[in-house]
Amino acid sequence: LLAAMGHGDDLALVDANHPAETIARATASGRLVRLPGLSMKRAARAILSVLPIDDFEPEPARRMLVVDEPAQIPLVQMEVQEELDRAAGAALPMIGIERFAFYAAARSAFAVVQVGDPRPYGCFLLRKGVIAG
Repeated sequence: LLAAMGHGDDLALVDANHPAETIARATASGRLVRLPGLSMKRAARAILSVLPIDDFEPEPARRMLVVDEPAQIPLVQMEVQEELDRAAGAALPMIGIERFAFYAAARSAFAVVQVGDPRPYGCFLLRKGVIAG
């Protein structure tokens, strides 16, 4: 799935609570990959080990904002932020997106990867960059 993505395509990486089946049907590939036995941190680490983040875009990594508490950053988001920074080799802050705006953006993604992590707000959009030789 990751190899099929092109530069600038988004991957929706979502938690167990996300309406992934419905959203995935609307994506460019129509594909949903389920990783039921993994934590979000482990899945993010694995994905980011092979998926370069787009460094041509000002907001290549986005996260779902907590409803009615947009300043709150849940632990699951902190963990993914750590993995993102680690993969990028520098701080790469995620931009927050309101819940329904996130769903709309996820429908425009290339595909959805749903992780079995049940913690709410474990929903991210990662834009693929260029694979350097």
